[in-house]
Amino acid sequence: MERKKRIERKTTETEISVDLNLDGSGRAEVSTGIPFFDHMLTLMARHGLLDLEVSARGDIEVDFHHTVEDTGIAIGEALKGALGDKSGIRRYGRADTPMMDSLASVVLDISGRPYLKLNVGPEALAVSKKVYSARRGDGAVVESFDMGLAEEFAKALSNTAGVDLHVFLHYGTDIHHAIEAIFKSLGRAIGEAVALDPRIKGVMSTKGRL
Repeated sequence: MERKKRIERKTTETEISVDLNLDGSGRAEVSTGIPFFDHMLTLMARHGLLDLEVSARGDIEVDFHHTVEDTGIAIGEALKGALGDKSGIRRYGRADTPMMDSLASVVLDISGRPYLKLNVGPEALAVSKKVYSARRGDGAVVESFDMGLAEEFAKALSNTAGVDLHVFLHYGTDIHHAIEAIFKSLGRAIGEAVALDPRIKGVMSTKGRL
């Protein structure tokens, strides 16, 4: 059975569609109106070998929060829907990803019990307070993204997909590299957790359900 799901979500603030295939090759087509966020979601899909299509329109002239959070909600709903009853999946995933000056780890459990813990190590406190800024040729800032937005995305995904999600930023100096390491780790950990193992009969739980 194909493990795919399409989600359409519309509010007064955003309009989002997501197509997710858990058994993909890492193909992504993402358009949220926030180029840096597009890049992060593309990396997440590629490194998790997930096929992901996202189209989002939101009130980004107000701020990026609504679009980022609602995209996390829609992707979380798609993940939950594509997993069905979770039969045969490994359930747990872990990935440690370096990105130049930064190192991030993601450990997760597709348990049906949402929880998010973002842990920033002492060597990453300074970078976690920085803001990534893209500028035009004249130097004007046209886009900004920070660790708070990355956390909002992770929280929304965790809550809607029912994922126990632990994110560690061990160290880093460049905010782009730090957030990139997190999204790559998230994709890889999801890819590992949703992988099917023929040895697993039913679900990986002594309770008989997840």
